[in-house]
Amino acid sequence: MNSEQIIAAIKDLLATGDAPGKVLTDPDDLDTYGKDWTKIYPPKPLAIALPKTTEQIQALVKFANDNQVALVPSGGRTGLSAGAVAANGEVVVAFDNMNQILDFNASDRTVRCQAGVVTEQLQNFAEENGLYYPVDFASAGSSQLGGNLSTNAGGIKVIRYGMSRDWVAGLKVVTGKGDILDLNKDLAKNNTGYDLRHLFIGAEGTLGFITEATMKLTRQPDDLTVLVLGLNDLTNTMDVLEAFQQKLDLTAYEFFSHQAMGHVLAHGQVQAPFETAAPYYALLEFEAVSDQVMDDAMALFEQCVENGWVLDGVISQSETQAQNLWQLRERISESIAPRIPYKNDISVIVSRVPEFLQEIDSVVTEHYPDFEIIWFGHIGDGNLHLNILKPENMAKEDFFEKCQQVNKWVFEIVERYEGSVSAEHGVGMTKKPYLQYTRSEAEIAYLKGIKQVFDPNGVMNPGKIFD
Repeated sequence: MNSEQIIAAIKDLLATGDAPGKVLTDPDDLDTYGKDWTKIYPPKPLAIALPKTTEQIQALVKFANDNQVALVPSGGRTGLSAGAVAANGEVVVAFDNMNQILDFNASDRTVRCQAGVVTEQLQNFAEENGLYYPVDFASAGSSQLGGNLSTNAGGIKVIRYGMSRDWVAGLKVVTGKGDILDLNKDLAKNNTGYDLRHLFIGAEGTLGFITEATMKLTRQPDDLTVLVLGLNDLTNTMDVLEAFQQKLDLTAYEFFSHQAMGHVLAHGQVQAPFETAAPYYALLEFEAVSDQVMDDAMALFEQCVENGWVLDGVISQSETQAQNLWQLRERISESIAPRIPYKNDISVIVSRVPEFLQEIDSVVTEHYPDFEIIWFGHIGDGNLHLNILKPENMAKEDFFEKCQQVNKWVFEIVERYEGSVSAEHGVGMTKKPYLQYTRSEAEIAYLKGIKQVFDPNGVMNPGKIFD
């Protein structure tokens, strides 16, 4: 079939049922839906399919198998590994029109959603029903649930609440063969063999498409309080974390460098938390459920100052002030975006973070002293974001080429520390050449075997994770 015939056939497939989908071929739509937040691969999709039902997706997948048409899933397009990029004439399957909350069960504290439900939409629904969906990140206003699950997104609350997979009661998926599977049926206990949910969570659409998810909810946190500390040294991040965790259950523990703070302040809209400058900053969040908890927090702060770990600090006195302090961390990405940052999303076990970060920082600085390095991340769960800013007088192509060499050095260090080359954003295309730094040869062979079982014709997001 030629391109026109493929597009016409997909239009016919999506026209079925009570809720017809649509197909977009306008150049602006191809550009918008054919990419994610990465800027490395120019999008070149054949067409954009916007289905409305699981059955339409099933028909589309069967058509793709019969005609060797490659399909690429598209959610909120906020990923940083090019997992949702269609660069080779694929048909993009976008979930924007599958954005309904379908069912709510107050007794089970679960909510069934279509894959295109936006993270913030789910959070707001939970709040309206007196509950809480705790998986949260800066892109919550645009990221979609299907994409979150396909990359097992984490975010800022992992230290307390875990990753996206920890909140999935059930999934409905269309496999790469075109079968519809209803996985786990929302059961709390179901020990009947392999739990296929967890194969599709983190699979980046390479095994099939998640079309619905039943998500677990929990109680709302009580009086969330934020403490921002100026640290004397990077190693003090671990000293402070250990001290506070002995007394308090933290809901978040973030860090950022002095350079990151500088970009946020220069960007405007946010004020410095205190006058004292520090090389690194930590942001702690906890539930101030009683006067005793606040007393413990202040005593711990004073102890950290006395030990020389902390230079200064501020604690929120209201919900508004807590939100303003969070802006110091959450506005980093947008403040450095004009500098075309090259991003790496890496992790190690928490206790090894300081030495790991310092080693990477030293290697990059030694070889490229004109590169500005911005560090921030979820240090409480071992996840660091390395951002290298493009020098103003350097061409983007030259910059990305040099960063490929940086990648090799960074991931060699990751391998020595037995860490991950992708903590949150998946493998996609950008991390594909480096998978062996985190996964063994035997593991990769098993991953490819699983792919063959679910997608024998290779039509589901080909070229992602591995070739």
